[in-house]
Amino acid sequence: MTAKSTRLEKTASIMILLMILLQGFYGVFSYLDPIAFSSVRGTELFSTMDADWITIYGSRTLFITLIFAYLLHTRNFVVLMWGALFGTVMPITDGVLAYEALAPFKVVVKHFATVVYLLAIFFILRTTIVNRSTSSK
Repeated sequence: MTAKSTRLEKTASIMILLMILLQGFYGVFSYLDPIAFSSVRGTELFSTMDADWITIYGSRTLFITLIFAYLLHTRNFVVLMWGALFGTVMPITDGVLAYEALAPFKVVVKHFATVVYLLAIFFILRTTIVNRSTSSK
């Protein structure tokens, strides 16, 4: 493995760890204060009786968080790479929903930034995997 590949691997690992920590925080936050969480996400609840949907969102967020933490722990970069790419579906959908809900512009931009972040992880991991496979030949 080359030094460049090792640097890229460390960069990707740190980016994934930061994503895991943020998603874990969001998952817990959604349980602790569903109303405030819905505002942060950009789709405020019209009724507190709908807060169960936020809890459902939180449970799925924690599930994804735990899976990504395990994949990072086992250094399964191929699955993490594809997970980052396929994971763009969520912030794209969240951004569209926030936009349609007339959320503040900064909330919509946050979702767009998440897409860019996930794509950066995808490309860094892809480069790392390609470098690793070419150096082993």
